[in-house]
Amino acid sequence: MEGSQVKESFLEKFGFRVSENVQKWMPNPFLFAIILTFLTFLLGLVVAGQGPMQMIDHWYDGFWNLHTFAMQMVLILVTGYVLAYHHLTQKLIRGLARTPKTGRQAVVMVALVAMILSWINWGLGLIVGAIVARETGRQMHFKNIKVHYPVLCTAGYMGLGLIWHWGLSGSAPLLSATEGHIFADLIGVIPTSETIFSGYGLTLSLVSLIYACIVMFLITPKSEARIKGIDYYVPEAVEGGDKEEAPKKVDKDSSIAEKIDNSKIIGGLLALMGLIYIFRYFFVMGKGLNLDIVNFCFLFIGLALYTSPKSYLENFYTAVKSAAGIVLQFPFYAGIMGMISLSGLGVIMAGWLVNISSPGTFPIVSWLTAGLANLFVPSGGGEWSVVGETVLRAAQELNVPIGKTIIAYSVGDAWTNLFQPFWAIPLLGITGIQARHMFGYCIVMLFALIPFLAIALSVIPY
Repeated sequence: MEGSQVKESFLEKFGFRVSENVQKWMPNPFLFAIILTFLTFLLGLVVAGQGPMQMIDHWYDGFWNLHTFAMQMVLILVTGYVLAYHHLTQKLIRGLARTPKTGRQAVVMVALVAMILSWINWGLGLIVGAIVARETGRQMHFKNIKVHYPVLCTAGYMGLGLIWHWGLSGSAPLLSATEGHIFADLIGVIPTSETIFSGYGLTLSLVSLIYACIVMFLITPKSEARIKGIDYYVPEAVEGGDKEEAPKKVDKDSSIAEKIDNSKIIGGLLALMGLIYIFRYFFVMGKGLNLDIVNFCFLFIGLALYTSPKSYLENFYTAVKSAAGIVLQFPFYAGIMGMISLSGLGVIMAGWLVNISSPGTFPIVSWLTAGLANLFVPSGGGEWSVVGETVLRAAQELNVPIGKTIIAYSVGDAWTNLFQPFWAIPLLGITGIQARHMFGYCIVMLFALIPFLAIALSVIPY
């Protein structure tokens, strides 16, 4: 057990103090969206020279512009959630959560799992990261190992805060690899070999994993006076002890309709059809990743695991609840995007940074541009549609590779998720913690990443 009489490092003290202040001042995610709506409205008046009614019109015109993308995002989240809650996945998570011997080991393990899975699929990484954080908090409580629960939850969110957008479900790389995307006339189709699977992207992923784990290790409190476990924030999570839930069994005396609903033959055949197409898509047709095929893969891989249509449907219903915050807030952020785009504010904001760049500094400029845009439009694809053209044209003028620009931009979008709580909504629901309890540590990580990302984006060869 980590003792209470220990010398605290600067990062530990800084993380705790920031966390204490954030708990006092941070609004809930929906109010955050409302505040940003008003701020964008005012910026449109002052910076873009728009009138009040013009800004309201831009707000409404943008309100419903992300239906397709919103559905794609909901499906990524929900299909990842369903995979995460399969009983085989749950058994693996429980075993994994029991392995750490100290609180710091627990935090690093959760962060590593969340980041690796988020590179594969951001929905899977977010949901599994949350589940692993909660289950690890429980197991550490039962083993009497002290670990600060808000830091565990921050670790579970690290995939969304760092690595997801240049992984297999990254919006900007996948949209750019899709035929007929919004900037196709400007840059053509950019294959994922030039973005996600480039040496630049893969090297950045590896060094980011290592650096983030080191920082998470260092900011985890060792002093027992500072540590508050899962029992403090979510006491019901440890009530009843460490009991495994028995798997649901199908009633053998059920009606014919019930037997059809639970038919593994029907579910298996449907899953097989999907898996055959996935194989054909990649190995016969030779096509690359995009948002549609990523969702298709996770949908049918999930169905193949559950087999029973009814079982999959029931878990899908449960998973949809985790997307409620996205469904509610996405139109508001689409409205913000409408105000930024239609008023010209997006071009002005991007131009502030782009105009001071050079070929050597442009990756950093792309990163900061995306980070700023993400505060107002926390949608990788949504904000890409707002300021992507400005960034891409600047990259062409400066002769910076488009693939490198897209990756650098993707880094910025992920990075400020550590300040913008929108995508943490499902994690908050699963872990039972409030945003203000964990986002102090998220903000510490955000600042700790600044020197690392500035150097990595500049020196890693493309």
